[in-house]
Amino acid sequence: MAVAVNVNNLYVAFVFTVAIGPRVIAGFNEVSGLAVETEIETLREGGVNDYEHQLIGPSKYSTRLTLKRGLGDPRDLWKWYADVLHGQIRRQDVTIFLNGIDRQPDLQWTFAEACPVKWTGPELRASNSAVAFEAIELVHRGVRSFLRPGAPL
Repeated sequence: MAVAVNVNNLYVAFVFTVAIGPRVIAGFNEVSGLAVETEIETLREGGVNDYEHQLIGPSKYSTRLTLKRGLGDPRDLWKWYADVLHGQIRRQDVTIFLNGIDRQPDLQWTFAEACPVKWTGPELRASNSAVAFEAIELVHRGVRSFLRPGAPL
């Protein structure tokens, strides 16, 4: 599924823009949890002393995707998380776009069936122009795609 990104959207001023389903909803300055690791099992063979066999095992994704220092319409993310608080789990695909120097999406990661599990608001200070939210953490069911926008799968 291709996700349309409106380049006139103010969120492209951020390093990362985020889409829930087909709609870009926020911009973020920091994203963590973009990790996948494949387990390795070491097997020693009798009589072979100069190396060990490395057997490839299952792969696992980072447990949480964390989006920090964001600007967007907090109602979208807060409503999604508030539904979770009330037991209404709505898993949705989330796409993270890495914006290039020209403010166009350069790379994207699509996380399958994500769900918010933690929302952190800003510190409220009158002397500070705080953003709409500080961080949101999502769990997901793996990375569906990693590619350049518009590139064939």
